[in-house]
Amino acid sequence: MFPSRNAHFLVLTVREGAEGAVRDFLTDVAGIIRAVDFRATDERLTCVVGIGAVLWDRLFDAPRPASLRSFTPVVGRVHTAVSTPGDLLFHIRADRPDLCFELARQIMDALSGCVDVADEVQGFKYFDNRDLLGFVDGTENPRNQPALEAALVGSDEAPLTGSSYVIVQKYIHDMTSWDSLSVEEQSQAMGRHKLSDIEIPDAEKADNAHVVLNTIEAPDGTELKIVRENMPFGRPGSEEYGTYYIGYASDPAVTERMLENMFIGDPPGNHDRILDFSTAVTGSLFFVPTIDFLDDPTDALEALRRQDPVARMKDEDRHEPGPTSASEYVNDGSLRIGSLKGADHE
Repeated sequence: MFPSRNAHFLVLTVREGAEGAVRDFLTDVAGIIRAVDFRATDERLTCVVGIGAVLWDRLFDAPRPASLRSFTPVVGRVHTAVSTPGDLLFHIRADRPDLCFELARQIMDALSGCVDVADEVQGFKYFDNRDLLGFVDGTENPRNQPALEAALVGSDEAPLTGSSYVIVQKYIHDMTSWDSLSVEEQSQAMGRHKLSDIEIPDAEKADNAHVVLNTIEAPDGTELKIVRENMPFGRPGSEEYGTYYIGYASDPAVTERMLENMFIGDPPGNHDRILDFSTAVTGSLFFVPTIDFLDDPTDALEALRRQDPVARMKDEDRHEPGPTSASEYVNDGSLRIGSLKGADHE
């Protein structure tokens, strides 16, 4: 996955009665992406498309994918990861901001009268892939094949093999309070030296450092990874500064465990020090199907219907907000899964 220079994030809710139009749009979205990309084929335009849990129930007469559910709020003693509505997610990336803008405009035109904007953020590359707190973001992202294994659903979730799950959150930073810290205090909060990006030795690292609480291991000691595509954003005139968090995973439980460690603490009460300066104001979980599914979901939906719906989806969950689906168009003219094929960067 190449480093993104620009990104445009759209989270939309679908109006009642617009389900048919949205289904038609999903089968046509690849053509919209190709039309915009053709204007500048060397600028690496990609687009992830997602479908939320509530919208899945409205669009498809079939059980949800195994881990497609609402994003559950994570409530700690001090900080909370909130859950906010979202039916459709569009994660647009390109080397040029005008391509991101144009694709977002065309998408909104195509969905005019069918959707409302729940959240919209324009992200940008900040110096050497740093966030607005001044730290390099994405150092521990897996690359190449390990990235695909971390992000894509395996054969155990057929007929949705090759899909993914993604959690998005918008964080607003209190830059005044953050900048009042010394560089050493900031480094301890992150768990890395600010200038070099080298991780602080374990013996010297604070137990509530961001790096510590985001390290998740399986029972056998193997570290569990996700693929992050975070982007900084801001409006200096409004004193708004933040990070748009977006994490792809083959199992969203890995990302959820990271968030539990951050907001509740490990042990409980030992929350992530970064949260004292960064507030999560949105939170949604999305399913990321393959482009084949978006083009024609008939076969996959029939296979899901043949599986046990009671085990896959509880009736009381059918009207909760939840995850979305994704696909990506890349410059070789093919449609690929949510910016994840050829991943080599976090």
